[in-house]
Amino acid sequence: MSDTALRGAEADTSAVLGIVDGLVTYARANLLLDPRDEDWMRNRMLELFNANEELCSRADLLAKGLPEDVPEVLLNNDEVMGALSALPSRVEDEFGRLRASDGGMEAMQWLYDYGVANGYIKLAQLNRNIRFNSAGLVITINTAKPEFTDMRKAARGNSVGGSFAQCTICHANEGLASRDKRTLRTAQVELDGSPWFWQFSPYGYFRQHGICVNREHTPMHVDESTFRHLLDFVSQFPGYFLGCNAALPRIGGSVLAHDHYQGGGEVMPMQRAVAWKRFLLPEADDAVLEIVDWPATALRIRSRNSAQIVRMAELIRGAWSCYDNADLGIASHGDAGEAQSSVSPIARLISEGDGSSSYEMSLILRNNAVSDQYPLGVFHAHPEYFFIKQEPIGLIEAMGLFVLPGRLVTQLGELERALLAGNALPGNLAEFRLAWDEVRADLGEQAVPDEYAVREALRREVAGICRRILGNIAVFPGHAETEGFLRELGFVPLSDGAPSEG
Repeated sequence: MSDTALRGAEADTSAVLGIVDGLVTYARANLLLDPRDEDWMRNRMLELFNANEELCSRADLLAKGLPEDVPEVLLNNDEVMGALSALPSRVEDEFGRLRASDGGMEAMQWLYDYGVANGYIKLAQLNRNIRFNSAGLVITINTAKPEFTDMRKAARGNSVGGSFAQCTICHANEGLASRDKRTLRTAQVELDGSPWFWQFSPYGYFRQHGICVNREHTPMHVDESTFRHLLDFVSQFPGYFLGCNAALPRIGGSVLAHDHYQGGGEVMPMQRAVAWKRFLLPEADDAVLEIVDWPATALRIRSRNSAQIVRMAELIRGAWSCYDNADLGIASHGDAGEAQSSVSPIARLISEGDGSSSYEMSLILRNNAVSDQYPLGVFHAHPEYFFIKQEPIGLIEAMGLFVLPGRLVTQLGELERALLAGNALPGNLAEFRLAWDEVRADLGEQAVPDEYAVREALRREVAGICRRILGNIAVFPGHAETEGFLRELGFVPLSDGAPSEG
C-alpha cells in the first residue's frame, strides 16, 4: 500500500472510531445504554461500520457532528440506531417503572422522547410538513405519506411476507429489519382485562400520535367492548384521546384485519365544537347526549359514570347499524347482506372546574354504501373535490384534522405563482378550476395581491373544500334529521326551545 493510501486508511479508521465513540456516548445519555456495556457496544458499532461502505465513506463528515449531536443521516439509519437502542424488555421495564412512580402520562412522554432519540419517530421530517388552521379545521400536507387512490393497492401494502408478523401492526414487527422496525419499541397496556400494546407512529399526524393494538391478531370491530376499552385507556392515560375507525372498508382504516385504536395528545377540532342541542335518556339521566355542531354527523356523550356512557353508546350503535332510510340514501346492509353502517367512537377524559373529571365519548355515524353515481362511496368525498382529497376519510379527518397528499406542495405553489403573476390557470392544473375561480373571487379586485394574501386565500380555499368533504360524509343532511333519529330511540331534548351551546 502506498504512503498516501495508508494515510487515507488511517484517517478513515480514525473518523470511524470518533463516530463510534460519539454514538456510544449518545446511547448512554439517551438510549438506556448501561455503562458496563460500553466496550461491547463500541465493538458492535465498529463491526457495523466496517461492514458498511456507505457509512464509512461518510465518516469524515459525520465525525464532526459527534458526540454533541447525532446527524440526521445517522438518526434515520435504522440499522445503526437499532443496534444502539436498548432491548425491548429494558424499555418496557423503564416504562413500567416510570408509570408506577410518576403516572401513565409521564411514562408515555418518556417513551415518546425515547422514540425521537433513537430515530423511530421522524420528528425532523414531521416538522417540515406544512400545517395550518383555517375554517375551523387543521390542515396538514404530509410529504412522508404516499397517496392511495386505489384502496386495494393500499391493502396490499399491509402484507408482511417473509416474517413472523401477520400484518404491519402486529407486535411481531418489533425489530423487523425488512420494514426498518429495528428501532420500534412498544409498551404493554391492559384494556378491560385484555392484553394490548401501544406504539407511537413514526410519521404522526398530530402531537404524540400513536396506536393501541390488540396483542391477538383479530379483525377490527366496533361493539360494546370497544367503548369499554376506550374509556379504560383514557382513565389510565388522561392526557390522550383514543378512538377508532368504523371497521368498514372504504371509510378509513386500511388495516381492517387487526383490531387497533389510535389517539394521542392533541384536542381535535371536532372535540372543540359546540353542542347544537342536548338530550337526556330518561333511564340514564346522569349522562347527557349532544348533537355536535359539526359538518359530519357527530354525537357526544358526557358523564362521570362510564357504565352509562357505554350503555348509551351501545344503544346508538345498535340502532344505527340497522337503520335504513331510502329517501336519504342510507342502506344499513348491501345487496349481499354485508354491514354498511357503524360508528367511529372517540373517548377522552374532561377535567371539570371543581377538580373532578368526567368521561366524553364522541360517535361519528358512518356508512360505506356505494351507488352508480358514487361508486367509491355515497358518503365519501365527492368527485369534484378529488383534486384535494380522494382517499377515504378516516377517523382523524372526520374529527377535523385533514392529512392531504404531498403533491399539493408543488401544485399549490404553482397556483400561487400564477395568481401573483396575474396569469391564467396553468394547463396542467385544470382539475383545480373550482378552487382557482373561488380564490380569484376571494381576492376580489386587488390589482396586484401580495404573496401573503394569495397564500392565505389558497389555504382558506383548501380548508373550505375539506369542510365540504366533511359534509359529504354526513349521513344525515342536517341536525334536524339527526334529532329525529335520536327521538326514535327515546332521547328527550333538554329544551325544545333555542339550541343550546356549550
